[in-house]
Amino acid sequence: MTSSGRWALGLLAAVHLAATAAGFLAPYAPLEQDRMRPWAPPTRIRFVDAEGRFHWRPFVYAAREDEGGPGAYPEDTSRAYPLRFFVAGRLVGVEEPARLFLLGSDGLGRDQLSRLLHGAQVSLAAGLLAAAIALALGWTLGTAAGFHGGWVDAGTMRAADVFLALPWLYLLLGVRAALPLHVPPAQALLMIVAVIGLVDWARPARLVRGVVLSQRERGYVLAARGFGATDLHLVRRHILPHTVPLLLTQAALLVPQYILAEMTLSFLGLGVSEPAPSWGNMLAPLQQYAVLAGYWWMWAPALALVPVFLAYFVLSESLSRST
Repeated sequence: MTSSGRWALGLLAAVHLAATAAGFLAPYAPLEQDRMRPWAPPTRIRFVDAEGRFHWRPFVYAAREDEGGPGAYPEDTSRAYPLRFFVAGRLVGVEEPARLFLLGSDGLGRDQLSRLLHGAQVSLAAGLLAAAIALALGWTLGTAAGFHGGWVDAGTMRAADVFLALPWLYLLLGVRAALPLHVPPAQALLMIVAVIGLVDWARPARLVRGVVLSQRERGYVLAARGFGATDLHLVRRHILPHTVPLLLTQAALLVPQYILAEMTLSFLGLGVSEPAPSWGNMLAPLQQYAVLAGYWWMWAPALALVPVFLAYFVLSESLSRST
């Protein structure tokens, strides 16, 4: 793996670790509301107070509730509220009435950073699990088609041609729309994962089939068959290792696509629904022009996609060069 691939892998590991530790890193619970501070801008972390004195410990000011309003929260500089670390099982917090909205709040006064971290668990898990299903199904069918040939190969590849010819995003929307809409978030996530994984198996299946067709005619495979090796032994011992690099490269390409698919469904109201956070439904308020133009911090989930997608792209390029 190249150095850029290792950097990309490290970045992805950090992002997934942050999502796993969302309960510790997030300042608040993802569903906690502060109805007095809707659309609050990101909180400013300070070291110098209003009188020009330097503080070794970072602090924030509370908002003056008597003059607050959507998007306008003047600070009460009469008292500084130092940041408190490792309190109540969280990395950082602040004493009330001050609030620590590092990425602002949404229309219900919910902390965007907390929802971004918890929403990453849903969106990233959807991409990883859907890719695992698609690759497992594609590997199974592609291996069977390439190893056995004949009608198994013909039938599998014709089915793959049908799936490849269909616009998979529209097929995904149609299949998801046919399923029940009002389901708990956990069931919605499982349905999304299953639908995405079952719809997009054709591409990895065709690639795996090509590798298996090449490997099954190798001399050492024919020799092992001649010595009485079973089909299962041949696949496990001699063919499977040659498909692993291909599967890893495909995983690096498919995971970001499936993250985007989950976000698209949730954005349109067909995926994980409120109040559970997902990067997709967190972007849904941007359909309102006032939110789109006035509250830039609501773009946080879309901005988080950029480094994640770039890292997966660099990782896939590195893996493809290594094979």
